[in-house]
Amino acid sequence: MYARLIGTGSCLPGNPVTNNDLAARGIDTNDEWVVTRTGIRSRYLAEPGTTSSELGLVAAQRALEMANVAASDLDLIIVATSTPDFIFPSTACLIQGKLGNKGAAAFDVQAVCSGFAYALGIADKFIRSGSHKKVLVIGAEVFSRILDWSDRGTCVLFGDGAGAVVLEASEKPGILATAMHADGSLSGILNVPGQIAGGQVTGDPFLRMDGPAVFKFAVRVLADIAEEVCQVAGIKTCDVDWLIPHQANIRIIEATGKRLGIDREKVIVTVAHHGNTSAASVPLALDEAVRDGRIQRGQKVLVEGVGGGFTWGAALFEF
Repeated sequence: MYARLIGTGSCLPGNPVTNNDLAARGIDTNDEWVVTRTGIRSRYLAEPGTTSSELGLVAAQRALEMANVAASDLDLIIVATSTPDFIFPSTACLIQGKLGNKGAAAFDVQAVCSGFAYALGIADKFIRSGSHKKVLVIGAEVFSRILDWSDRGTCVLFGDGAGAVVLEASEKPGILATAMHADGSLSGILNVPGQIAGGQVTGDPFLRMDGPAVFKFAVRVLADIAEEVCQVAGIKTCDVDWLIPHQANIRIIEATGKRLGIDREKVIVTVAHHGNTSAASVPLALDEAVRDGRIQRGQKVLVEGVGGGFTWGAALFEF
């Protein structure tokens, strides 16, 4: 029994915000500086009050429509997010309520930019166990809420959005292999070291990152985990039809593809117009490539992410 992907969907808030738009808002940056270092030209930023559950709902509805599955038929909903609407209830439960589903298990996964890969791995195991038949997996973020807009080294990198997939139990090939790892000793190189205590924000409520350390670590583990899932599935990395890495930085994406020996033409890249949308980046890129016809049925797709924790995960599936 396989977990087969039968629908994709996505949602981006408002209109794209270019690097020059950020400069016009008073950010100490310019288009050349951002593009040269990251490859990012624009991103989408949610209006005040727009939440992860709102973006995730739209992405979910579009994925369900493609899959021709009613929300009432879902028996599991998993949302990967680092920017939940509330401390609780979970964003998954909020989306469940908005979809009108009653009774399905629903919970959030917190693995930052690896969240969608983690969630796919969890969904795969639920379906393979025989306990669940139809699963909705969502990556949804409003990272603009946790950015320090005076820190040009981080605020220009991120954007908001959501992506979703519907999985169903099937005898046809679907998810072939998954892998998930973490190293908590590296938590200091990418984090938001704040919390709510006694009704007040304590610590630092903004995203902080050691860029060089993240770059070095990301390139290594993204290559390693891609090779790991390919080995489990019994194929070589060159046999992958499409690679969809976490969309954080074009230099990381290109370095990962080079280390794996995967042609640039086989790597899905959306970072230029999405920026880094954390757990939403992979499903956003996946939906774009499915809907524009690049990804076809029967092709092998490898998705992977790396993020704060430090976490990294991957999934190889036949679409």
